[in-house]
Amino acid sequence: MNGWTLVATVALGAGVGATVWGVATGPLRRRVVAQNLSTALACPALLLLAQGYDRPSYVDLALVLALLGPVGTLVFARLLADELADDPPRAWGLTWAAAGFGAAVVLALCVAEGPSRAMAKLLATGALLIGGNIVASRALTGGFGGVRRG
Repeated sequence: MNGWTLVATVALGAGVGATVWGVATGPLRRRVVAQNLSTALACPALLLLAQGYDRPSYVDLALVLALLGPVGTLVFARLLADELADDPPRAWGLTWAAAGFGAAVVLALCVAEGPSRAMAKLLATGALLIGGNIVASRALTGGFGGVRRG
């Protein structure tokens, strides 16, 4: 086991384990935040596993997860808009912590990879991951000003 796989194991074990518990229990606002957070933690873990096991296909899986995870959260936010309007989630601390973790992982992997096409894919995955989760969290916490629901 190298350092990449050790950090990925900790991220998956602690982070995703906590989000599975959040999805399985508690009020609706905690469940939708936990669902969004699971993507924000699983994607960097896949990137770390790709580097640790030297499997570039894991980066492709992380890219798909970074693209589709926030979309799933936006679907939940749209479908559950009435229920979430009564008690909106407040998850900016978790969102920024997950975004910081994702940025740190992408930066470390870019340094390890060096200038190449793989680094461009890592940067695209990181931008989709961080941007998508921030947009999804904003949609969960009350949406964007000036946008009508319904």
